[in-house]
Order: sequence, then structure tokens, then C-alpha cells
Amino acid sequence: MPGMQTTPGGAGHPGGAVAVVTLGCARNEVDSEELAGRLTADGWRLAAEPGQADVVLVNTCGFVEAAKKDSIDTLLAAADLKEGERPRAVVAVGCLAERYGAELSAALPEADAVLSFDDYPFIADRLRDVVAGSAPPPHVPRDRRRLLPLAPAERRLPPPFGDTTAGSPAGPLSGPRPLRLRLDGGVVAPLKLASGCDRRCAFCAIPSFRGAFVSRPPADVLAEARWLADEGVREVVLVSENSTSYGKDLGDLRLLERLLPEVAAVPGIIRVRVNYLQPAEVRPGLVEVLATTPGVAPYFDLSFQHASPRVLRRMRRFGGTERFLDLLAGVRAHVPTAGVRTNVIVGFPGETADDVAELERFLSAARLDAVGVFGYSDEDATEAAGMDGKLDADTIADRVRRIGGLAEELVAQRAEERIGEVVEVLLERVRGHTGEGRAAHQAPEVDGSTTVRYGGTPDAAYGGSPRPLRAGDLVCARVVATEGVDLIADLLDRAEGAA
Repeated sequence: MPGMQTTPGGAGHPGGAVAVVTLGCARNEVDSEELAGRLTADGWRLAAEPGQADVVLVNTCGFVEAAKKDSIDTLLAAADLKEGERPRAVVAVGCLAERYGAELSAALPEADAVLSFDDYPFIADRLRDVVAGSAPPPHVPRDRRRLLPLAPAERRLPPPFGDTTAGSPAGPLSGPRPLRLRLDGGVVAPLKLASGCDRRCAFCAIPSFRGAFVSRPPADVLAEARWLADEGVREVVLVSENSTSYGKDLGDLRLLERLLPEVAAVPGIIRVRVNYLQPAEVRPGLVEVLATTPGVAPYFDLSFQHASPRVLRRMRRFGGTERFLDLLAGVRAHVPTAGVRTNVIVGFPGETADDVAELERFLSAARLDAVGVFGYSDEDATEAAGMDGKLDADTIADRVRRIGGLAEELVAQRAEERIGEVVEVLLERVRGHTGEGRAAHQAPEVDGSTTVRYGGTPDAAYGGSPRPLRAGDLVCARVVATEGVDLIADLLDRAEGAA
């Protein structure tokens, strides 16, 4: 099935076999691993393939139309397998299931159950009920922002913080995570900082089904980082809907600045990366910590979304070309080679040709390492869905091609600027005398990669033969060529790397 990520197999247990299929973002990956941890702790075993499972649990994405379609296609593909002996049931969880609930269940009878985030603490029992033919009724979606107090400081929930307490508004989305089972291994793993979002961007429905912003206590983040290190992880990627808000509900808006050095100091962790920064909330102190803390990647994932102040105001966002370029100048004053990525939306209601030209001006001046370009589409229950000034589909598609083509050209040029640069690459795969991994400016899944060639580099410590490398090694290499956003680099010996 396209886009499917399934769990590895496991030993037999009385709960039956379940295959977990993960779609969407890194936050969903963490949710799937928590679901897998709960299930195996309560008697289920993990199946390697949907056709080997009693239940296929599809963790859906409900962000944009393409992601919704992929989720539905995956559910239908899993349901098609029921013509054989296995699987016996297909269950939808995740953002699409939470967002649409009973509506999704009615439209997709091929799914045997559609579960809410509130079902996560009881997932093992819920699946047993489904297999027994007594699936719980699909939930009626609600605005999860209303489940917690409006004031962030009043959201501090007592233990177990939604872990097993029925009706806890935080549910599985925040708080302690004693149960998590790694599904795919690898030396890089996401680690959730927080869940939910308090911003009211006109185009985004995520806060309505993910809820208000809730930070995880630092002790829980550090405990999970240590657990990940014990599992062989070398880089942790801190994720949330808005990482720059971390700590505001714990009474300390600068808590992330203090937490990052502690995560970087966890034995076994050699790189920490932060994703999902809100430009309007980026503080000079946070820039400094991200740019100068040993073990923290000088990487800035900044969701600019546009550069025209007029369009940004309609989006319920802030800034514009000059403010954004000033922010980038501040970043590069600390680290000239810092990595920066962004996403932009074109075709937003009311966007004019002058607005598009302003976005082009910003992108041309920003020297970004990666740019995601998305065409606007109406999302249910968002302010933008009711706005005037809608553009036709052909105009939006034309602007996506125009800005997308420019972005592709610009990020390739930025990669070429790195030729001659010495980069630190965390190797994720090694084959023969070639390693593949990511430099500090390259996040997994969304950015480019770096191929490290080392067959011709003798090392005296190994009798003049090339030094053996393995996944998880952090090596220094000099960039010698590029392929689009991807880099090709030659391994340096220790002396050159230190220089």
C-alpha cells in the first residue's frame, strides 16, 4: 500500500495480532509508537504486514486534501485484504478519524471502527471489542480547544496527565509517555515536546482537532531522550505543532532555551534538532541557543507561509519580507552556514500578482536550504474557507508551478554554495565505501541528504586502510558536488575535520 509504514513482527500473545500503519508527520510517528507500546503491554503482538494481522490500525493524517485522500486510500486497501482470512478488522485512528468521526464512519463503511484520541488510553480493549463485533460507536467531533482553559498557565494537569484517566482532556497527546515501542529502528527519532496550538491561522484546522497547546514537563522529555539513546538513537528531532511556544503553560516561555543543552547532554545523543518554529515567536535568546549550543543543530524550520504583509494579515499571521530577512540575518550572524527551511502557501484568497512578486523577492533574497510550496485549498471549519477573493484552481496551479520552480532553482543554488564547506554528517546507512546521512542543515524526510564517499581515505589507525564506518557515526566531510538539494562529500580524516 503506498505510504504505508508497518510494525515489525513480535512473539505470540493472547490479544491477537495488529499491524500499525502510519501516515503523516513525525508527530504521528510518535503517536503510533505509543499505541504500539500500549498494545504490546496489554497482550497484543505486532504483525509485520497487514495480511498477517487480526486488526490493521491505520494512523491517518487529516492535514490537507492530498493527505486525506492518502489516508482513505490506505484504509480501503487494508479493507480489501479482508477477503482472505486476515485481517478481520480495519480501524481508523489519528487526525482524520478525530476530525471527522461519525461522518468518516458513515462515508467509509469499509472501516470497522473510527476511534478518537480519547480512545488511545484504552486502545487494547477497543481493538478487542472490534474483533468481537462490538465496536464502540464513532465519536461526534468537537472543538478540542475548548477542553482546556483559555489561559495557558491554567492547563497544568495533575498526573497521570491523561495516561489512563477517562475523560482527561489532554488524552494521549501530552504528558508522561511510559509506553513507547520503536517501530522502524534507525539512528534518528522524533521526540514530542508538546501538542496542540493556540494560534488561529486562518487556513489551518489543526488546533480544532489537536486542541490547545500543552507542553510536556522537561523531566518527561529528558527521560524519553534517555530511553531513545538506550534504543540506539543518535539524533532526536523535537517536534510539536509550535515548538517556540514550549513552556508558556509551565510558566516559563524561555524553557526551551534551558532544555536544549540538557537534551544535548544525554549520553549517546550526538545531535538535537528542533522542528516547527513560529517566526513571530522566535526570540533572540532562542536563536543564540539553537546556533551556538554544542550538540544542537543550527537548523531553523521557520514556517513563513508567505512574505506579503497583506496576505499574512489575512492569514492571521505577522511579518513580511523585511522582518523575515532581518530574522535570517540574525541567525547567520551567529552561524553563516545555518540551515533554514520553510513552507509557503500560494493562491490564498485575495492574493494578487503583486503579492506573488513579493514572495518571489523574499525567496530570492533568503538563501533557504529547503522550501515546501503548497497551493491553497479550503479546509473545513477554517476562517479562510469563508473568505472572499477566492482564486480559481487554474490560477492556483499556475502559481504553484511558478513559485515551485523558482524554489527548486534557488535551493539547488544554495546547495551549490556549500561546495567546499566542511559538514558534519550523521550516517544513517552505509554500503560498501559509501555512506548516506544528513548534515546539520538537513532534517529527515523533508530536506535533502548527503552522500559521503570514503573508499579512498586511508586511516593510519587502521593500517592505512579506509576507516570502517557504520550507521550512527558522525563524520566530517568536505562537500565536492551537488545533485539538486543533495550533497556529495568526501570523508575527511580526523585532523582535517578538526581544522
